[in-house]
Amino acid sequence: MYKQLVDSNDRAVEEGLSRQVLDPESRYYGGTIDPYTGVAWVNHTTGTPTEMCYWGAALVNPDSKYCHDEQLLGRLELAAAFVLRCQHADGTISPGWTNYHSPPDTAFVIVGYAQLYQLLSRQEWAPLAPVLGSMRLFLERTIPAMLTGGGHTPNHRWVISAALAYLHELFGLPEAVRRAERWLAEGMDITPDGEWTERSNGIYSAVSDIMLIHAARLLDRPDLLEPVRLNLRMMVYLVHPSGEVVTDYSGRQDLGHVHDLSPYYLPYAILARLDNDPVFAGMAEWAGRALSNPGVCSVNVLVRMLLEPELQQPPAAEALPVKYETVLNGEFLRHGYLAGMEGAGHQGRIFHSRLHTDFGAPVTRYRDGATSVTLMTETPSFFALRHGEVRLLAVQLATYFNPGYVPMQEMIRLPRGYRLTGEQKKGYYGPVETGLLPESAGAAVSPWYLLPHHSRQLTHEQTFRAEVDAERTGTGWTLRLQAAEPGEVMSQLSFIFGNEGSFTSGGLKDLGGDRYLWSGGTLRYECGEDWIELTGGEAGHLATSVREANLQNNCKAVLVNLMTPFDKEITLTLSPSLH
Repeated sequence: MYKQLVDSNDRAVEEGLSRQVLDPESRYYGGTIDPYTGVAWVNHTTGTPTEMCYWGAALVNPDSKYCHDEQLLGRLELAAAFVLRCQHADGTISPGWTNYHSPPDTAFVIVGYAQLYQLLSRQEWAPLAPVLGSMRLFLERTIPAMLTGGGHTPNHRWVISAALAYLHELFGLPEAVRRAERWLAEGMDITPDGEWTERSNGIYSAVSDIMLIHAARLLDRPDLLEPVRLNLRMMVYLVHPSGEVVTDYSGRQDLGHVHDLSPYYLPYAILARLDNDPVFAGMAEWAGRALSNPGVCSVNVLVRMLLEPELQQPPAAEALPVKYETVLNGEFLRHGYLAGMEGAGHQGRIFHSRLHTDFGAPVTRYRDGATSVTLMTETPSFFALRHGEVRLLAVQLATYFNPGYVPMQEMIRLPRGYRLTGEQKKGYYGPVETGLLPESAGAAVSPWYLLPHHSRQLTHEQTFRAEVDAERTGTGWTLRLQAAEPGEVMSQLSFIFGNEGSFTSGGLKDLGGDRYLWSGGTLRYECGEDWIELTGGEAGHLATSVREANLQNNCKAVLVNLMTPFDKEITLTLSPSLH
């Protein structure tokens, strides 16, 4: 593993050097161009600090062909000067996406930059002095922003806490510890089964894990490792056989996108050694196979291995489970927490973020060898399946009742599967009582937005309730969907398949753009030697889409049109070679 990382790091050095701007007249002089935007940024992912971690790790590692390479040192010096030059007067950076003058994005850079600084400062090599000077000055200038700045997502609290812990270690700042303790005093936003608020298995769960590991070590808070252990145990059941992480129900931008285990390498490797845990070691080994390079600035694996050489020798691993069925958050008292929202005082309003009321919603994971199934609540999709190379990415129900997808809110066990139910309400509102009208109501102009809408009386409220029974069969699964009232609600069931496969049968009407209406017959989707067959297509109406129910790009979507009341059964039969 270590040798693999050294080699991939050397390749990353070469690739990054080719993108460094060497024209002194350029605004990006010394920075490395992000190939996706053509701009040199200071951020922890596609930015210059990530390239600096590759270069710095190579410069001080005797196992690298770039060890003490003076030309590379000169390039690193230019990069450090660029980063310092791009820092705002308030000490923050703007990463190049939506966050500007961003304390949390600055914190991400601090965590990676501080580790690289520590690694370089251990060397007895005088030519490193200019680089170290620029890096230390950058870190010092971030202190005011870290002592006063905030974030806008749950994980930002733990990133900022880790950054403050590093600043304390480097500069001896008790006020940094006090600020971190204020963030940590808000408590851990994790369920007993290990689910973080954002339900982001592809990105932010791993972020929370590694940042709390840093904070635990630097602030002498071993209690902060307990939620990390919970999440790492949960993640054992949230990876498909291919190594793809389950993102079908994420509350963040990894929703429905392909992510691997590589961000979890350091959390698993560190706790595997600390706890002598062979399952964590097995997961670290699996995550390590996905590492194509040492990782971005904030989680650079090679930098951490050079700072902690014991990580270069992984502990004994245990075989991971390949057959299981588990319900996550099934016993979590979610509704009790939701009932307490009114007392929180925010009246359901939050700015520049969201409340994440889907926190702790039940998720079922089923795996039998190469077959992997996810059933989920509080998300547009309620069912997803992998079978060898076949990817059924999502099954979603959308209606015109409350235009858009119908999220399932409840999940209960059945003898051979699960029942999921989703309920939506929609009503109308009467006139505002005369005594509650504002003065503007009697003026020449009465703006709608000045009326006290919250005082209107609700009338004619309607309820739409959908129920899905998902049950295993000897050859696959059945999905039985029922909805009764109101009548004549146009509904649409969408099956989202990976773009890599193809349909070989079924009554499909091509709508263009990899969208199809399925009216009947046996639908077969193949990928490689694996396939899935579906029965139960229907054309209850001719609508080709539902408002507010946007279908994913780069996928194949099969649409089944239903009209309430309906009682529809879809059978999913899987190719037998993988059973």
